[in-house]
Amino acid sequence: MKVVRFCLADYLDTNGISRYSLAKRTGIQYHVIDSYYKNKVYRLDGYNLGRIIQSLDCRLTDILTVVEE
Repeated sequence: MKVVRFCLADYLDTNGISRYSLAKRTGIQYHVIDSYYKNKVYRLDGYNLGRIIQSLDCRLTDILTVVEE
């Protein structure tokens, strides 16, 4: 079965961006960003994803991946 996983932690760490900084940039609460960072999100919110990729100036595939489980 294929599942979507966040690789936001890798992206942020590679680019030297903190979760706090991303929360400030996007206006998304820190605990929500932290959930994405720790890959503990069970429902994807398109609005939040849009805000994240816009503030990071990246593609969706930079922060999401599909893996076989």
